[in-house]
Amino acid sequence: MPAAGRTKQHPHDDAPDTAEDFARLAALPEGPERRALRDELVRAWLPMAERIAVRFRGRGESLEDLYQVAALGLVKAVDHYDPARGNAFEAYAVPTVTGEIKRHFRDHMWTLHVPRRVQDLRNRVRVAAKELSQTTSGRPPTVAEIAEFAHLSEGEVRTGMEALECFSALSLEAEMPGTDGYALGDALGGPEPAYDTVVDRVAVTPCLRALPERERTILYLRFFGGMTQSRIAQQLGISQMHVSRLLSACFARLREEMLADTR
Repeated sequence: MPAAGRTKQHPHDDAPDTAEDFARLAALPEGPERRALRDELVRAWLPMAERIAVRFRGRGESLEDLYQVAALGLVKAVDHYDPARGNAFEAYAVPTVTGEIKRHFRDHMWTLHVPRRVQDLRNRVRVAAKELSQTTSGRPPTVAEIAEFAHLSEGEVRTGMEALECFSALSLEAEMPGTDGYALGDALGGPEPAYDTVVDRVAVTPCLRALPERERTILYLRFFGGMTQSRIAQQLGISQMHVSRLLSACFARLREEMLADTR
């Protein structure tokens, strides 16, 4: 009789009695019959896997995705279970499915990349803090208390506590604490156009030094002194037309030298 059709119940909860089917699965060679029996076993135990998945809802992952991860863990459990060891399938499947879900959270649900060691510290600190909170009279446990309880150094506890903040990220639209509507995105900088100006000035400096003194003076008065061509002409005692020609010649020379340096 197929596994899914049994009415006999397992001693634990409502798990199906599939011991004979697993024994038959272990003896079958690869082929359509074995694959069909394997699929029947997965379907029979799927409700158990989904009940395990429900325990992890509300942690940033959709329940549908948790069901899929739990089903993957169940398939692994069915494929690797050895009835010859004498343990009930449920005793093997529950930790296998639970471990698969925990690995999913550990490896795929972190907003920032966190080393495996730090992830483990985070979990130990979280569990220790939860246990201690029941005995610390309404106050959060201290770093020293968590370190003693979890058999960690205080530095490791602080590392684990910092990792608690890395599991999810704030939206850039989130209001920053202590402000009146100032969003996190408002604190981000933007491109600074003055940087390009600094680079250009440094690049052109050798070319400017090679110009005749009068041309350098005209450029300085025009672009650093903010003077018009008419005022420059008055100060130097030349015509405005002459100033205009000298500026055009300077621009052409600087442009040619700058382009030559990039070839």
